[in-house]
Amino acid sequence: MKEVSNKLSFAQMEEEILNFWRHEDIFQKSIDERPKDKPFSFYDGPPFATGLPHYGHLLAGTIKDVIPRYKTMRGFRVERRFGWDTHGLPVEFEVEQSLGLNGRQDIENFGQGNFNEECRSIVLRYTSEWRETVERMARWVDFDNDYKTMDIDFMESVWWVFKRLWEKGLIYEGVKVVPYSWRVSTPLSNFEANLNYKDIQDPSVTLRFKINGEEDLYFLAWTTTPWTLPANMGLCAGSKLTYSKIRDKNSGDCYLVTNNRIESYFNDGSYELLTEIKGSELKGMTYEPLFDFAKDKVDTTNAWAVHLDDYVTDVSGTGIVHLACFGEDDVRIFKRENISIFDPVNDEGNFEDYMGFIAGLNIKDADKSIVKRLKEEHKMFHHETAQHSYPFCWRTDTPLIYKPISTWFVNVEAIKDKMVAHNQAVNWVPEHIRDGRFGKWLENARDWAISRNRFWGTPLPVWKSEDGEICCFGSVSELEEASGKKITDLHKHFGSIDF
Repeated sequence: MKEVSNKLSFAQMEEEILNFWRHEDIFQKSIDERPKDKPFSFYDGPPFATGLPHYGHLLAGTIKDVIPRYKTMRGFRVERRFGWDTHGLPVEFEVEQSLGLNGRQDIENFGQGNFNEECRSIVLRYTSEWRETVERMARWVDFDNDYKTMDIDFMESVWWVFKRLWEKGLIYEGVKVVPYSWRVSTPLSNFEANLNYKDIQDPSVTLRFKINGEEDLYFLAWTTTPWTLPANMGLCAGSKLTYSKIRDKNSGDCYLVTNNRIESYFNDGSYELLTEIKGSELKGMTYEPLFDFAKDKVDTTNAWAVHLDDYVTDVSGTGIVHLACFGEDDVRIFKRENISIFDPVNDEGNFEDYMGFIAGLNIKDADKSIVKRLKEEHKMFHHETAQHSYPFCWRTDTPLIYKPISTWFVNVEAIKDKMVAHNQAVNWVPEHIRDGRFGKWLENARDWAISRNRFWGTPLPVWKSEDGEICCFGSVSELEEASGKKITDLHKHFGSIDF
């Protein structure tokens, strides 16, 4: 019998057990001794090796490890390959900072290929530290046959999925207003946009829109984003709301505002009620634009008029909404009314060079200049500061905007009912997740913007010719056959392929 010491050292015991597992290859034996025709697959999202493991990884990893261990004890063959997430914004952002680059234009000047190779060079920085930590957690994981999202076979698997969706008619290209991070020049998913809301202070402004053909008569419209006003292309009223024409006793000017909001602006009784107007009667009335930047850039035939929509309420503001291209409802109305989309903001969140006194300014930095100009031109009715909840980029901690983007979408709404039905057959633990958090997320799922305007990642396998022909490839072999070239890397800077 081996003598057992009464002086316990947990650290020593840990090392002895780990050494025994390694020397006797216990993990591999737990796989080899189970039949190949009885597999159990466990999918575990891979971490980034650009950072060290922390408490969140230890906790989640320990909980996840329960499942494959249990299935192993139940006689299943459980092969567990470790993986590394080597693509995406976290890697790009770190390389940008290390190289002193600031945004998309700096990256393009540095060179896409040079930038991508810099990203490749850092993505496996801490693999040995991860291996040591995961093994000390007593997790049995295969590190020797790991996978990386930058490997050509993994990237090819993404293409395979994309091609299956393409063949089912679930992929389309379109322009939609999506959450957009100007700091990294890319759209985000709605899920990402909801990760980092902050209570901030923004300008709260109510503007005077001079009505054409009427002397001293103005629409009043309110916004907390003055930077969107140079892109104003219309106003929107509620057809079922009741509006009033009132005269300001102090200035003599007349205004149109919804009945329920009069007291919010004239709470001292300094107004005279002239007449009431149904919201439906406002349709088609035109006004003088606050700014004329759009006139030389897009067709303004149907611009600067009042439109009707039921999303307009009289809960806040004036009951009249200013329309620009930076809102989903705004662009929906533009498409319905055949109004051109005028977007004067570039990929990096700065106003284009043709935007006069705000040219080159970041959208948030432009607020003060826009407010100042509107006051000077007597187009400002009221200006104050409002505190509200606003979304920030969860990676860069900079304010998000909503921006019309030409991108590729998965038509989620076409299969949403089927997903909701399948969810009812899933054995959720805890059970309330099925109809609660996950179920409600499915019920409200919208089409998924899957393309990112970035550099280090898996490019979408779509090629367009100048005459409009489109090719979609689902594998490396398909691309090689079409191009007649040997393909060894699928990253963006290897993408100049002719057919």
